[in-house]
Amino acid sequence: MEIKNSAPTPVVSVKPVILSAPGRGEDLQVRVSAPASGSELPIIVFSHGFGQSLGSYDPLVDFWSSHGFAVIQPTHLDSRTLNLPPDDPRTPLIWRIRVEDMTRILDQLDLIEASVPGLSGRLDRDRIAVAGHSWGGQTASMLLGARVLDSEGIPGEDMTDPRIKAGVLLATPGKGGADLSPFAAEYFPFMHPSFENMRTPTLVVAGDQDQSPLSTRGPDWFTDPYSLSPGSKSLLTLFGAEHSLGGIHAYNAKDTTDENPDGVASLRALALAYLRSALYPEDHSWPEAREALMAASNPVGRVEWK
Repeated sequence: MEIKNSAPTPVVSVKPVILSAPGRGEDLQVRVSAPASGSELPIIVFSHGFGQSLGSYDPLVDFWSSHGFAVIQPTHLDSRTLNLPPDDPRTPLIWRIRVEDMTRILDQLDLIEASVPGLSGRLDRDRIAVAGHSWGGQTASMLLGARVLDSEGIPGEDMTDPRIKAGVLLATPGKGGADLSPFAAEYFPFMHPSFENMRTPTLVVAGDQDQSPLSTRGPDWFTDPYSLSPGSKSLLTLFGAEHSLGGIHAYNAKDTTDENPDGVASLRALALAYLRSALYPEDHSWPEAREALMAASNPVGRVEWK
């Protein structure tokens, strides 16, 4: 499969940029990666999976930033780098604090620009996307319009952020209730989303071998953000991919059972094409990438859209 991309450009990456976060227990650390040149840069705010940090997902971040995006990555409180004890009073609220981390980044873009040499005045605040993997996918989905249901099935607070124009959800958990395993129901009661109001254009990516211990269902559980949400959505199902989607969290991802660098390369290029078209309606990168995928003799996956 061949997806047309411009030549990569040099990237500047700065970490940590420290954002004041009163009431969080500690300030928010973020990493900013952006092209060394160019103006009106579109923005991706990326939420990591459980235990990861701002230092993760280089295979995605390096590619996206070298092809024109500014990528901002927070370290959430569940990161292993922070070593928060399980009995910390913030632990039951981390799912909400994660969302607040993302909105705090958008609220402090001026400070972020000023903290990265040469970045001031170069961010396009009208073209912002969110992306996330696993628990980070749920975090991102709430900014796109998903809501957490309580024990009686009543939707909680609407945390949609109108500044966000598109999303990419990678291996994102599906609906809760009876679809959760007993373990997940006991320890992750917040994993009970409704996608009925997730209207922001979104690419959902799922692995067809992603069998999660958190769900009583199979890999199709991770397609719920696509099938249960309204509006303009696309679904990319990757063949042979498990929860790491081929190893998106690190180069030489030997700690995963489905390491597939070629699959990761295809995924990041497809996601880039999607975001280009979602943020720039005149850009035809996504329909062209879909055609390339469907025409491939040995495709990495299949794509659906509505």
